Amino acid sequence: MAQARNLDAADLALLNKDGPLPLAAADQMSENVIGTFGLPLSVALNFVVNGKEYVVPMAIEEPSVVAAASNAAKLAKASGGFKAAYTGSIMIGQVQLVQVKDMEEAKKKLEKNKSKIIEQANSDAKYLTAYGGGVTALQWRVILTDRGQMLIVEFLVNVVDAMGANMVNTTLERMAPTLEEMTGGKSRLKILSNLATQRMASATAVWKAEDIGGADVAEGILDAWTMAMADPYRRSTHNKGVMNGIDAVAVALGNDWRAVEAGAHSYAALKGAALTTYKLDADGNIEGKILLPLAVGTVGGSMKANPAAAMCQRILGAKTSGELAQVMAAVGLAQNFAALRAMASEGIQKGHMRLHARHIAMSAGASEVEVDEVVKRMTAGNAINEAGAKKALDEMRKAKGKN
Repeated sequence: MAQARNLDAADLALLNKDGPLPLAAADQMSENVIGTFGLPLSVALNFVVNGKEYVVPMAIEEPSVVAAASNAAKLAKASGGFKAAYTGSIMIGQVQLVQVKDMEEAKKKLEKNKSKIIEQANSDAKYLTAYGGGVTALQWRVILTDRGQMLIVEFLVNVVDAMGANMVNTTLERMAPTLEEMTGGKSRLKILSNLATQRMASATAVWKAEDIGGADVAEGILDAWTMAMADPYRRSTHNKGVMNGIDAVAVALGNDWRAVEAGAHSYAALKGAALTTYKLDADGNIEGKILLPLAVGTVGGSMKANPAAAMCQRILGAKTSGELAQVMAAVGLAQNFAALRAMASEGIQKGHMRLHARHIAMSAGASEVEVDEVVKRMTAGNAINEAGAKKALDEMRKAKGKN
């Protein structure tokens, strides 16, 4: 790699440097590993969820996300924090059957043998049933596609405290031959769905109007949310604000943030609505709610292989996938509320750029010991941008005789 891409000694030193994730562990976790990639690991504070206070690890390079989530959680504390719920750890796994000659007969056989199919699936799934999980139900649908009718058999699987992808996919692959024999079809895809509508997390919170800037700010939040409900272009960014917080927690805790993203945005598209809702309560305060699928786990995946993820699990202290999902839902709601509040008051960019100033100073060439002074000069001159950073750095160095 060094020869092909002209990497210098500093580049090689960076690639060979061990961090929280040792190179040897990284090499076992992925393919073609040449190093590890770091992100700032922060903690969001003030989160009270169902009466329990959490310190929430977040792996993200954007300081405004951590600051905003912590502030929104602090403001929600005045009303008791977040009340959260979870429907259970049920994942949907799909077996696609094509070339089924008699759909009605195939469906009759599935109905007749439903209990046997579930029993067989669970007899092969000791890795789930030993922990209280396993296949809980079986359902099927006929879909019409450009390549004709297809029979989609869906297994509802309780994956307990795992995200569950490997468990579900293993079950589906083992059961496919039985389904082929029973329906006369040929199995193609045997894969879980990331649209985990049987695994929903929700959270609610109340923010007092006097704490968030008054009635006009509250009305501004409602106007911003209403636009997201009505306009898909705004809704995309609105929901992205939710995921800013949720993804950062997922990354820190070694969860599959891509699966979480896919499920959330698919659910929003299915509903044609934002992931959050807001209203004024009888006292004129803002009441917010979030509802979304969250397929996350506290066991399995990269959590044990990555010591940093395991440490973050201990910092958070969520013992089950349900507890983790509820905390993450609260973080998503807090992050979204904070963004709407900022836009309804000072504007999103003012606060964002103020927190982003350190990044700008570093990209302009400021050293660690110079960053704070450069930020101070940029802020004083109201020039928080690359040109302002370079000017501030140049002026500072000249003043100190560092031409």
